[in-house]
Amino acid sequence: MKIIRFIKDWTLIISIIVGIAGYFIYVNIPFLQPTHEMARKTVGILQPLLIFAMLFLTFCKVNPKKLRICGWHWWLLLFQVGLFMFFAVVLILLPKSGMRVVLEGAIICFICPTATAGAVITKKLGGRVTHITTYTILINIAAALLIPAVVPLVHPNPSLNIFNSAMLILGKVFPLLLLPLIAAILVRYLFPRLHFVLSHYHDLSFYLWAVALALATAVTARSIVHSEVELSTELWLVAVSLFCCVLQFYVGRKIGARYHDTVTAGQSLGQKNTILAIWLGYTFFTPITSVVGGFYSIWHNVINSWQLYEHKKAAQSKDF
Repeated sequence: MKIIRFIKDWTLIISIIVGIAGYFIYVNIPFLQPTHEMARKTVGILQPLLIFAMLFLTFCKVNPKKLRICGWHWWLLLFQVGLFMFFAVVLILLPKSGMRVVLEGAIICFICPTATAGAVITKKLGGRVTHITTYTILINIAAALLIPAVVPLVHPNPSLNIFNSAMLILGKVFPLLLLPLIAAILVRYLFPRLHFVLSHYHDLSFYLWAVALALATAVTARSIVHSEVELSTELWLVAVSLFCCVLQFYVGRKIGARYHDTVTAGQSLGQKNTILAIWLGYTFFTPITSVVGGFYSIWHNVINSWQLYEHKKAAQSKDF
């Protein structure tokens, strides 16, 4: 049990180390070189499957009758969608901008949905689980609609027209963001016994996240190694991920405070599905933009760790 607890406590660091080390060990073994292309395609298939599985298991625990939309949901949606659209318009109007890659990174940070683990941290911090779950569903719907509509204009595919590019992206994004919810609802009402079993395997989602994070980190490492952009651009992406993370936690908490739901709103806006962010960057934008998802994962986990520490300290002081 101590080993399992150690792994859970340090999953972020372990997964990052495994992902980076695994990538460099793999690419430096000569006799495995012929398998590189097959490995790349395999990871490309595994990543969306893992994202789907994590969301599906998360939504299986959701009781639709308990979901409620509250006032701050609309303000957070307006903030995320507004900034996403603002930077998208900037990129459309300035297609030759030297900061294109950095702005693409900001777009990913703002439109990325709430993390599947957000409810867990929110509960530990004394927030409202049903409220963050509702927002997770709302932002998944918004992202599923906006990404296919806007990305072809921001980052055109030279081999496809805008409509075909949008349909291609919709075909990849919709199954990841909305199909898990639809599938979970269908299983709940059509196969109640199966739903009962799945809803009690909440730990499985955690381990899937660990595997997905390791793969995402390996993909990020590959993007950095094979990137032809300047080091300054990569550092800008790191800075943008930090800025977007701090900004969204701050704005979320400020908006939530007006509705007496500071913790929940802060986690809803600040804690992101960074594995999805890495996948979005690598799949639909310039591959190096996947760096923002990797570093955002570090930043929001650092903030969460600090919040949990402060919450625990406050609870202990009350006991005395």
